[in-house]
Amino acid sequence: MADTSKQYNEVITTCRSLFINKMKDYGSAWRILRLPSLTDQIFIKAQRIRGLQQNKEQKVDEGQQSEFIGVINYCIMALVQLEKGVVEQPDLSLEEAIVLYDQKVAITKQLMMDKNHDYGEAWRDMRVSSLTDLILQKLLRVKQIEDNQGKTLVSEGIDANYQDMINYSVFALIHLNEE
Repeated sequence: MADTSKQYNEVITTCRSLFINKMKDYGSAWRILRLPSLTDQIFIKAQRIRGLQQNKEQKVDEGQQSEFIGVINYCIMALVQLEKGVVEQPDLSLEEAIVLYDQKVAITKQLMMDKNHDYGEAWRDMRVSSLTDLILQKLLRVKQIEDNQGKTLVSEGIDANYQDMINYSVFALIHLNEE
């Protein structure tokens, strides 16, 4: 599992760097996005990944990697929105946003390490296409929970689904980087 931790950190370093650069370009404009809007952005990314996996022809010169990075960063933004709420105007400095980003990643990575221990790194034998399907399934679950105004009877909350999508995306990027 030491390799997994190292590979996880490498993927997150790439995602974090892009997040920081976009914060420098746009500030925290994403703070105005309501959760369903973020969920829809993640859904668009996941659908594009699935399309790239299924279609022989590609018309936009961006591969799966950039889309999985987008899934990770949008999920982290969603976790921040869950904690801090939506605002009418951007309200986070770069430094504050990075602290929140790192906090969400640390919690999500710990969840991955705990599950990875219990599941014996089963994800290593999974296909990237299966990870994509699991992300889409989680998105449909989140949409249903959102439609139910956040109420669930026996299911985990929205935050756990966003965390799982982050971890599935990291696993997919690890697989793609190994190819």
